[in-house]
Amino acid sequence: MDEQAQRHRVVIVGAGFGGLFATKALKGAPVDVTLINSTAHHLFQPLLYQVATGILSEGEIAPPIREVLKRQGNARTLLGTVTRIDPDAKRVDVVAPGVAYSVDYDSLIVAAGASQSYFGKDQFAEFAPGMKSIDDALELRGRIFGAFELAELEQDPAAIERLLTFVVVGAGPTGVEMAGQIAELAHRHLPGQYHNIDPRQSRIILIDALPTVLSTFGDRLSTAALRQLHKLGVEVELSTKVVDVDETGIEVETPNGHRRIESMTKIWAAGVAAPALSRQLAEATGAEVDRAGRLLVNPDTSVPGHPEIFAVGDMMSMEKLPGVAQVAIQSGQHAAGQIRKRLAGQPTGQPFKYHDKGSLATISRFSAVASVGRFHFAGLPGWLLWLVVHLLYLVGFKNRVTAVLHWFVSFIGRGRSERVSTFQQVFARRALREYQDRLP
Repeated sequence: MDEQAQRHRVVIVGAGFGGLFATKALKGAPVDVTLINSTAHHLFQPLLYQVATGILSEGEIAPPIREVLKRQGNARTLLGTVTRIDPDAKRVDVVAPGVAYSVDYDSLIVAAGASQSYFGKDQFAEFAPGMKSIDDALELRGRIFGAFELAELEQDPAAIERLLTFVVVGAGPTGVEMAGQIAELAHRHLPGQYHNIDPRQSRIILIDALPTVLSTFGDRLSTAALRQLHKLGVEVELSTKVVDVDETGIEVETPNGHRRIESMTKIWAAGVAAPALSRQLAEATGAEVDRAGRLLVNPDTSVPGHPEIFAVGDMMSMEKLPGVAQVAIQSGQHAAGQIRKRLAGQPTGQPFKYHDKGSLATISRFSAVASVGRFHFAGLPGWLLWLVVHLLYLVGFKNRVTAVLHWFVSFIGRGRSERVSTFQQVFARRALREYQDRLP
C-alpha cells in the first residue's frame, strides 16, 4: 500500500461556514479531505436578503468552492447530497443529478446546516418562500419586483393594494433586514419610475409571534430597531401568529382576534430545522436529537459513542448556542483541531468553547444595531460595524470589491444594481414540484 493510500481520510458534509472553515483548518494536515456539498458554491447566507432586494448579485455572496480551495492541495470537492451515513462501514452515500456514489471516511464532520421550518405546515412554502438558498432569493427578487410591475398594469384598486402589500413573517435579523430593504425600495428607490402607481403607497408588514423584534438583542437595541422600522413605514405586528397562507393572502391570530391580510408577496423568515440527515445520523448512531432535530453532541462536538464523527454548526445542539455563522465557524475549526490532535497523538476531548463576537442586524442604509459583549451600538455606528464585519467574512477579494461598489450604488445613490428577474425564477419551485409529481 502506497503512502497516499495510508493517509487519514476526512469527509466533510456541507460547505457552509462550518464545513468550509473546518476544511481550511485542515490545510497542511496529513489527511485527505473530501468536501461534499449539494451545490458547487459556498453561500454567505446572511446577505441573501440583499440578493432578494436587488442590492447584490448571487455571485457576490456565493463564490465557487473549488475557487476558494484551489490552493489547498489536500482537499477535493464533490457535488452531491449525502442521504445516508453508515457509522459501521464508515461510509456516506451520496446522490447527485444522474449519479449515486459512496465515499469512505476515517473521520467525519457533518455540517449540513439547517433548513427553513414552517412548523409542520410545509405547504406554506409555495406561497411564502424562505431565505435559505440562492433559489429562494432569486424567486423572492422576482416576486418583489414583479409585484410592482403587475400593479402598474392593474385597474382594480383592491388588486393594486394586494400587489403592493408585502408581508414578512419573523422579526429576527433576517426578517427585520428584509422588511427594511423592501421599505427602502418602496419609499426611496422606486418612486418616480411608474406612471399608474406610487410605490410609496406600499404596505410592508412585519409579523412575529413574539412580543419583541430582534428578541435576542436585548431591550435597548430591540426598541431602537422597532423605532427605525416605524420611521421607514414598516407596520410591525407582534404577538401575532400565522395560521394559514395561500396565494393571495395570509391568515393571522392577533391579541385582538383572527384576521386576514391580502397580499401577493409573502416572505418566511421564521424558524429553522435540522435537515433530514440529522435524524438519520441519530438513528444510525443511537444519538438523541432536540426538538428542532439537532444532534445532542459531546462537549467536543463529537457524536456520543462515535469519537470519529463530529456534528457542528446548525447540526449540533449544545448549551442553547444560537444558530449563527460564528458558532458554525468556531465549531468547525474545533472539530478539525480535534482530528489534528488525534493524528498527532495528543490528548483530545477538549470541550468546545464558543467566543461570542456579537450580533448584528441592519435595518436600513446607515442604520443597524450591534451587540458586542457589553457594548451596544445603534444607528450609524452600528451600521459601520456591520459593514466592516460583513466585508471581513465575505470570501474572496473580488467579492469584497464588487460588494462595496454595489453598496455604494444602493446606499449612497438611489439605484439597485440587480433588478433582473425572470418568470422561470418565480415559477421554478412550482414547476419542479409538478414535474416530480409526474415521475413514476
